[in-house]
Amino acid sequence: MDIIISNSGGQPIYEQICRQIKGAIATGKLQPGEPLPSIRSLARDLRISVITTKRAYEELERDGFIQTVAGKGSFVAQQDLELARESNLREIERHLQAALELSRQIDLPAEELYSILKVLSEED
Repeated sequence: MDIIISNSGGQPIYEQICRQIKGAIATGKLQPGEPLPSIRSLARDLRISVITTKRAYEELERDGFIQTVAGKGSFVAQQDLELARESNLREIERHLQAALELSRQIDLPAEELYSILKVLSEED
């Protein structure tokens, strides 16, 4: 499993881990029942604190994306696709709200913000 950590984005590392694992689950790269790396193993591979990976796994479990079995490890949970989609929509809304607030701080018209989003979506 490839997880890329960025120190420049301002997003906490545990949130980056959660976002990328949720994305891999939503796109089918991680299948239900598939084992995840142990907390210690992931921390070692990413060169981060065990506490950080533990926090990410706890959040993923709380949100229903993974299940942890004592002594066996953590596994991708069976997903309700609608629930996974709703979780992704909430995250998108949070990011768009932050972009909207920032655009208001610099008096950027909504039309210009829409144009930026359109250009960004065409780049993919």
